Amino acid sequence: SQYSLLSYVVRLGPMQPSQLAEQLRMDTSTLSRNLRPLFERGWVVMEAGADARSRVVRATAAGEAQRQTAQKVWKQAQMALNARLGAERIVALHAVLDDCLHQLNELHEVANA
Repeated sequence: SQYSLLSYVVRLGPMQPSQLAEQLRMDTSTLSRNLRPLFERGWVVMEAGADARSRVVRATAAGEAQRQTAQKVWKQAQMALNARLGAERIVALHAVLDDCLHQLNELHEVANA
């Protein structure tokens, strides 16, 4: 989850915590809790936003480097899993995951309507 969160911060660029939480479909308190280890390691920082009242989360150079390193390891793990399970099972797994995400997104939209 830390890799995923760091990847979002790097990819989306500086963003207000509330916007990031919305993108990740989590509440701001959960986001704050999940960001804490990234702050502690110096991979992300909170800085002033566009006005005096706003703040944005931004990846540091160390965070971007850590994401690149983690991305290589993640890719190796993914390749090993693909080799072990085989293409047919991986396709089926992705189909199930996509369906689950679709259903969860629908529930989220209904709950927020």
